[in-house]
Amino acid sequence: QVQLVESGGGLVQAGGSLRLSCAASGGTFSTYRMGWFRQAPGKERAFVASIGSGGAITYNADSVKGRFTISRDNAKNTVYLQMNSLKPEDTAVYYCNAQRGGDTYWGQGTQVTVSS
Repeated sequence: QVQLVESGGGLVQAGGSLRLSCAASGGTFSTYRMGWFRQAPGKERAFVASIGSGGAITYNADSVKGRFTISRDNAKNTVYLQMNSLKPEDTAVYYCNAQRGGDTYWGQGTQVTVSS
C-alpha cells in the first residue's frame, strides 16, 4: 500500500509560481509511474503530467505545456510539479497519483488558487 501526501499549494497571483511536492511511502517509489491530476470546481479530474519510473518520460496536457514541469527524486521518494506563469484557470485541487501495473494510488490533494 502506497501513501501519497501532497504539499505546496496555496494562493498566488496570476503570473506567479508554485512548486507542488508529493511524498510517497509504503512502496518502492522508483518502480511507480507518478503523475499529477487536477480537479476544478464543477469539473472532472483531469490529467496534468506524468513521469516514468526512471524519470526519462514526461507527458504534459496541452493546457500546461511550457509552463509546468514534472520531476522526481527517487532518493527522496518525492515527485514535484513546478508551475510557472500561473493562470486563473489553473485553479483546482491538485492530486498526486502513483501507478504500477493494475495498482493506482491517490493523495488527498492540495488546493491551488490563482487570483486574477
